[in-house]
Formats: sequence, C-alpha cells, structure tokens
Amino acid sequence: MAEVNKGKATKEQKYDRQLRLWGDHGQEALENAHVCLINATASGTEILKNLVLPGIGAFTIVDGHKVTGEDVGNNFFLNKSSIGKNRAQASTELLQELNSDVSGNFVEESPEQLLDNNPEFFHRFSLVIGVQLQESTTLRLGAVLWNAGVPFLVCRTYGFIGYMRLVVKEHSVVESHPDNTLEDLRLDCPFPELKKHIECHDLDNMDRKDHSHTPWIIVVAKYLENWCNEHNSQPPKNYKEKEAFRELIRQGIRKKENGSPEDEENFDEAIKNVNTALNATKISSTVEDIFNDEQCKNITSQSPSFWMMARAVKEFVEKEGGGSLPVRGTIPDMIADSDKFISLQNVYREKAKQDAAAVSKHVAFLLQSVGKCSESISEQDIRLFCKNAAFLRIVRCRSLAEEYSVESFNKDEITSCMDNPDSEMVLYLMLRAVDRFYQQHSRYPGVYNYQVEEDIGKLKSCVNSLLQEYGLNVNVKDDYIHEFCRCGAAEPHTVASFLGGCAAQEAIKTITHQFVPFNNTFIYNAMSQTSATFQL
Repeated sequence: MAEVNKGKATKEQKYDRQLRLWGDHGQEALENAHVCLINATASGTEILKNLVLPGIGAFTIVDGHKVTGEDVGNNFFLNKSSIGKNRAQASTELLQELNSDVSGNFVEESPEQLLDNNPEFFHRFSLVIGVQLQESTTLRLGAVLWNAGVPFLVCRTYGFIGYMRLVVKEHSVVESHPDNTLEDLRLDCPFPELKKHIECHDLDNMDRKDHSHTPWIIVVAKYLENWCNEHNSQPPKNYKEKEAFRELIRQGIRKKENGSPEDEENFDEAIKNVNTALNATKISSTVEDIFNDEQCKNITSQSPSFWMMARAVKEFVEKEGGGSLPVRGTIPDMIADSDKFISLQNVYREKAKQDAAAVSKHVAFLLQSVGKCSESISEQDIRLFCKNAAFLRIVRCRSLAEEYSVESFNKDEITSCMDNPDSEMVLYLMLRAVDRFYQQHSRYPGVYNYQVEEDIGKLKSCVNSLLQEYGLNVNVKDDYIHEFCRCGAAEPHTVASFLGGCAAQEAIKTITHQFVPFNNTFIYNAMSQTSATFQL
C-alpha cells in the first residue's frame, strides 16, 4: 500500500501543472488514449513530443520512409546515426526517452499500404494525426476514419505556413472551461433552502462584528428583497436602477461615532458585485440547442453517455428544476467569517447534490428504457455533468469529402474572407493548388532550384484551374505563387515546432473532452505572425 501511495504521489508531483488544468479524470483519459501519428517528420515528432511529456498512454508511428540527411537537419528526434534507418523506428526510440510512462510503437509501412491491405488498422486509435500527407491519402484516410467515428487531425508545415484540419463527426464537451464564467447564485429566484438561509440574517439587529462579516451574497439578497418590495417585485434592470441599488447598499454601511462610515469590506464587495448578483438565471441558447437536438430527443441504446445525461438534465429542467438547470454548487471566495461562509457554501453544495440526485434518477430511467444497466453512467460523471450543464458544447465538423466536393464546397466562406487579398484564406487556396501541382507532376513546386522559374507558371495554372473549378471569382496575388515556389515544400523547424504545440493542444482537448477544439481549419502565417480559423 505504501508503494502505491508513493507512486501516486510521484505521479501527482510529475504532472502537477497539468492536473490543475484538466484534473485527475482528464489525466486518466490522456493515459488511456492511444494516438496514431502518420509520418515522423519534424512537425510529427514535435506534436508527439508535446503528447508524450504530459503522459499520453501510448502512441504508434506509421512511416515507411528511411531517414535522410534532410530529416536529421530539421528533426530533433533524429540524429546522424539514424540515417538509413526506418524513420518511425528511429524517432520512436528517442521520443520514448522523454517519458518512461508512455508506450511507443512503430509500423514500418506507408499509410497507403495500410489503407490498401488493412484499413481497419486505424479503427483502434483514440485519435489519428496525419502529417505531411498527400491529398489523395488524406481523403482516403479521412473517409475511413469518418465512417469509423475516429477523430482525425490533419497537420502540415509548408514553408512558412502551418495548417491544421480537425475532422470529427461529433465531439461533445462537458468541461468547456469558459472564460469569465458568471456565478450561479440564483438571487433572482432563490431556491427554498437559500431563501430560508437568507431569512435567518437580520442585518438591522446584528452586532458590529457580525454585520461586517456577513457574506456579500447575503447582503445583496437582503437589499434586493427590500428593493423588489418597493418596485413591483422587479429587480434593478438598467444602469440607473443598478446605481440606485448600489446606493441603497452603501447607505447600509454603519457609521462611527464621528459620522464617518465603518470599514465594512463585505458591503464594499456587495456594491462591486451587483452586476454579478443580478445576473438572470437562464439557459443559454447553446444549451437550448443541445436540448432540442435530435440526438437528445431520440435516445437509443447506441446513444453516447453525453446525450443520455443531456436528456436527463432536460427532463430535470422541465420537472424538478422549474425551468432552471441544476445548481452548480459553488460560490466565489469573499470576506466573511469562516462559519458564515461555510454555512452559505453548504446551502449551495447541498442543493447541487439534491439536483444531481434528481438527474441521476432520470438517467437511470433512460438507461433502463433502452435496456442498459443503470450503472452504465457513474454518479461521479453525472455530478460533473450537472456542475457544467450551463457550459456544454457540441462540435460537429464537416467531412473532408464535403469540403472538397464541388457541390458542397463552402464558397461563401472563402469569397467573404477573400475581400482581403492577404487573408489567411489565400494560403488555404495555395495549399490546395500545390496539391493539384503534385497530382500533375508527382512533386511539389520549387523542390528543385533549377525549376523554380518554370514552376511559377505551372503553379499559377494550377491556382487558376482550382478557382475556375470551384467557381471562385477571387484574386490570388503573384507574390504568393512566387513564395510557394521559393520555399520548395520545405518544413522549417521553427514553424514545425509552433504547429506541434498547437496540434498537441487540440489533440489533448479532443482526447480529454475538455476545452473546446477549433472547428475546423486553422492556418498560421509565420511571415506575418498571424493565424485564423475557418469553417470549411
């Protein structure tokens, strides 16, 4: 037992910073994941480095290439002795040195061979990351993974351009970690237990110490009650009314014998937090959309646990919740004596437990109705879902087949972005054009210095044919055509490193189902140090 505890403590110390970001359950999801990387190029190994260090469970590299001198020149996970060896094997050996907790594997085949002979090979992974792939391979692999429901992250470094494309049918996020989260205080519609707790406080008859140590939530609630009694049960709504309400609280600060106000920081806090306290208890349009989604309405035995719990919360809102989501159960830190703060905190915590228990009953009934065991979804997962019910997110990307099809090509998005001829969208069009060049010439433009001038005309022809095929009446400046020929499809390590950080971040979001991944195309321009996200 002592050894187990020692191992746990060592792991907590090792992963301390990231555990603060995504918690034990996020780390567990990461450690249970198996990621496939296709092509151990500079970009590929940089991505894996950033997954191995935080403790991904396992990775498998698929790469049929032999290591060349060019590889060693821009890839930190290959060295001179690696030349001539299989690139997957050589990079796996060095990547595994970063973290003994991670299992590394390699396959000395090209993705094309696996797609020809064993496409089911890719079904086993939590996430597949394809790097520096040809367009035809990307589309073939994208179709296989789309049908299997396996997330696919396409990454590419091309000169000073970084590109990512997330391909996932549906990705649910319970812990989206939004910025500037509004507190769930329910002062506009206090639940019975909170109402009773507020009534226990009599600000007018408190002694000096209690008056200055009453939590600001109680202070606001008491004055809000007085305000509503005098304003037809309506809380302060506009700026003028809120200022008047703040003044009402300010007048409640007790006076010293000389007439100056007492130093009552809790009242100052109450005045500062009026906007927070008066935040209306309502369900966001994003969560409403989830409740109205067909996946939520039509629960089957195949429904993921996310949709089971979403349906259960929806039923809670309609029944026990009286139109409101489960209480989150947390309150902000504030100036108050410990007993008063803990007492108030417990009111919210107990209500959150009660609401989660009610949701749990709905979950059990739903599971039973589709012939599944009531323990299929844990109480811990239900409590976490209830706590984050206000911030649920669903990301649905389009397939690569839809993006590349002339019939469903997102022409409007591209045309609107190209109002600015230097938009990152032009880089997307250029990447599509160099892929067309490759299809025609079996190489990328500019890879041979003596052909750069000749390739400029050929690439321009590819750009024009692409625009014509998709009916795009936009202008691509010659400067971009020259730049893409000049870089010769090189993979500079500086850009590969930046892309590696971005891609690993999105991979972790996808694996842990925490934070919201991008949808669906990201482009980085290292020349101007700018980036953009597009839905294509």
